[in-house]
Amino acid sequence: MCSQDLQTIRHSAAHLMATAVQNLFPSAKFGIGPPIEEGFYYDIEVEPTLTAEDLPKIEKEMKRLAKQNTPFEIETVAIQDAIARMQASNQPYKVELLKLLRDKGTTTFEKETNDVTFPDQNVEKEGASEVTFYRNGNFVDLCRGPHVKNTGAIQHFKLTNLAGAYWRGDVTRPQLQRLYGTAFKSRDALKQHLADLEERKKRDHRRLGTDLDLFHFSPSVGSGLPIWLPKGNILRQEIEFLAKEYEHREDYQRVTTPILAKEDMYHRSGHLPYYSEDMYSPIEIENTRFYLRPMNCPHHHEVYLARPRSYRDLPFRIAEYGDVFRYEASGGLSGLMRTRGFCQNDAHIYCAFDQAEEEFLKVMHLHATFYKLMGIERFYMRLSLPDMTRLDKYVNQPDAWIEALRIIKSAMDKSGLDYVEAEGEAAFYGPKVDFMIRSITGVEYAISTNQLDFLATQRFNLNYTGPDGTEQPVYVIHRAPLGSHERFVAFLIEHFGGAFPTWLAPVQVQIVPIADRHIEHAKALCRQLKGTRVCSGTGYIRAETDASGERMQKKIRLAETQKIPYVLVIGDKEIEAGTVSVRTRGGHGQRTQLVTDFIAGLVAEISERRLDLSA
Repeated sequence: MCSQDLQTIRHSAAHLMATAVQNLFPSAKFGIGPPIEEGFYYDIEVEPTLTAEDLPKIEKEMKRLAKQNTPFEIETVAIQDAIARMQASNQPYKVELLKLLRDKGTTTFEKETNDVTFPDQNVEKEGASEVTFYRNGNFVDLCRGPHVKNTGAIQHFKLTNLAGAYWRGDVTRPQLQRLYGTAFKSRDALKQHLADLEERKKRDHRRLGTDLDLFHFSPSVGSGLPIWLPKGNILRQEIEFLAKEYEHREDYQRVTTPILAKEDMYHRSGHLPYYSEDMYSPIEIENTRFYLRPMNCPHHHEVYLARPRSYRDLPFRIAEYGDVFRYEASGGLSGLMRTRGFCQNDAHIYCAFDQAEEEFLKVMHLHATFYKLMGIERFYMRLSLPDMTRLDKYVNQPDAWIEALRIIKSAMDKSGLDYVEAEGEAAFYGPKVDFMIRSITGVEYAISTNQLDFLATQRFNLNYTGPDGTEQPVYVIHRAPLGSHERFVAFLIEHFGGAFPTWLAPVQVQIVPIADRHIEHAKALCRQLKGTRVCSGTGYIRAETDASGERMQKKIRLAETQKIPYVLVIGDKEIEAGTVSVRTRGGHGQRTQLVTDFIAGLVAEISERRLDLSA
């Protein structure tokens, strides 16, 4: 998170941008304008609709205003006077926010944007009697602040893009234009951030997913429902193979369960009472209502219940790459990062109370192992705590929450991994730990989750027979170290920029015959490679031959564009000597090598899941 003084600069920059928009488009109507992690934005209704060509004009006006060193001045106003003022200025969105403050003492945006205020926080339940406005020049805005002293303190900024945003996130409300920008304390920091943004564009998984032929979204199938193409499906296979290998080492047993279930099961699990807004509508068959599953947990509980369990069976670990469906709002969908259908690296551990901490610790170490295999070094854990004053959102059992938190925090401390705490973000059935990873360009993602569930044992009667013959409740650990295929692959595409290590690459070797007379030999070599067994998700080396009529150099350039790790060039000399001319990705490490030596080295590289290509 950025520092408080940088947040203040960015908040002030949002007001400066709004001032510039008002000067250029006097009829503009303003929504909210908060600072965010990497900059700021403002939601605005403006006619004519803004385009990318308008951003330089707005930015130029911002620079002119910044040079005037106009002070930011605060004014406390009675709530009714504030409403009258915004009505007179034809600012309906500000009027709506003010009426919410007057009637409820808060707005739905308060926690998220930090952009609406009233001086006396104690009047929240009864409604606000006063609010604060900030003025800079001709622009007056309802705002909590703080702001910089004057506009001259906002020096290093850039408007970055435009997007659409429904007012208050409601698709039935007007769609406003969201103007994004960023601001920094120094020119060098701004320059570095803009360079990072350009790098992110190059690495954007949506663009690379198309360029590398990995996945597709079809309007006929539906928004947020990805179709995995053959090359993208190989990424899934490799990640799933990796998970299965490590889970086998730790005594997980694999199961397969249906993607839907009867309504009664989701009432019993608590999903319908607590999570229904994120579930797809029910399907009615033979007077029975079924739901597509939003999570695999209830099905796995039924696996546990399929047989009586004793203390000798615990811990009982089951795993499944299970498809789930959640009805995300259309505005929140984002390529593979946020979808409506996805496949999770899911597992549940059923254990005794005195086993829970050790099992939780093992799961944390498994997360770290996977990330290090992928070359992900910047990660930490975020412990999501319940807001104990809002138990309507959670299972109202304070003692159970406290005990679960004690177990988790003890395990986290023993793990030696970095973590932070976040209040009010727990799942409804227990505290959770999200693993946060940061991409090579600095973007942070919540990629996987662990949860300790004390509710399931009560709702599903999940017990075991103890050594004394009495029935004892189990603790349930939910875990998904590799998250979902969709989100994790999206991260890996951006992390590697599409240039995957050989063990992950959809095509590992491209064979390029120099002339048509070399094609048959190239195809024979391709068959030899594809018939070579290797410890991987597909089981064999993945090779292709470019037998097109293009010139050799063009074939090599195409293979580089597709980010294929190795290109083998074959001509008369190579055929005669039983060698290949090896070009590694990026044009580095060119060498001539015996075919047998190349294959042996490649098998070792893939099997060991090396991150670097062999020299």
